[in-house]
Amino acid sequence: MMQTFNLFTNKPDALLEGKADFVLATKELPKTPNGLSTLALISRAVHNLDAFSSVEILDLGLDVEAKEVFAKGMTFGKSYELKGNYLILGESILEGIRVATDIALVLENDVLEDKSNFEKLSLVSDRTLIFCAGFLLEASRRFHVVLAGGIQMAVCLLIADKLREDVLMRVKSDNITLATTVWATQDKSANIKQILEQLSYKPHAVYTTFSFAEAEIPILQKYDESEAQDGVGAGGCLAYAVTQGRTNKEVLDAIELIIYMM
Repeated sequence: MMQTFNLFTNKPDALLEGKADFVLATKELPKTPNGLSTLALISRAVHNLDAFSSVEILDLGLDVEAKEVFAKGMTFGKSYELKGNYLILGESILEGIRVATDIALVLENDVLEDKSNFEKLSLVSDRTLIFCAGFLLEASRRFHVVLAGGIQMAVCLLIADKLREDVLMRVKSDNITLATTVWATQDKSANIKQILEQLSYKPHAVYTTFSFAEAEIPILQKYDESEAQDGVGAGGCLAYAVTQGRTNKEVLDAIELIIYMM
């Protein structure tokens, strides 16, 4: 049975009711050794079952300094026109867990005390989460934003929290939810709670259970063995599917249909 739970209490929880916009910030969609991006298939399957109000993929080629990237994210967040009731923001970053860990370490590094937060963040190769943090700060002032992801989006919250004083803004935490998968919560190498506990507030965070155990395509069953974590908005999309009354079987059938039609 597919259900959504609170990350801190493990009690039943949920996203907002209604339709959501879906925005994906990416440089390149991840591929498995077999060429399948199963987490992307989850997002596509959910959209096929209950179409999002709008879908937008941001192809980010962000090789400029962190401060400029953050400003670009804020500008987009300020101008974005919401079509549905709230927005799901996903990300796709190659080696995402490593990038997120690097960012968290850089922000907390005492050896770099002589550098500003923006200067610290410019030391990290991938700028996607910095853009997402800027978007989050501005967009959440106007509507609810669901950060769909695990450790990466937890670090996005950390970036926004660290930079709020730099840009003289506050985090509108009551308009923010982190939504991830059960797989990501079980990953001991990427402790989501540990990152969230560093924030200046306690965020609303949920995870959704999902299983490939009944899949007819054998390769999909491997994703219940922790080969998959979170990315491409999977956690947020699964939580969205729950609010639409969808079952594990319906989502799984929709995933397999996409593969059969490839």
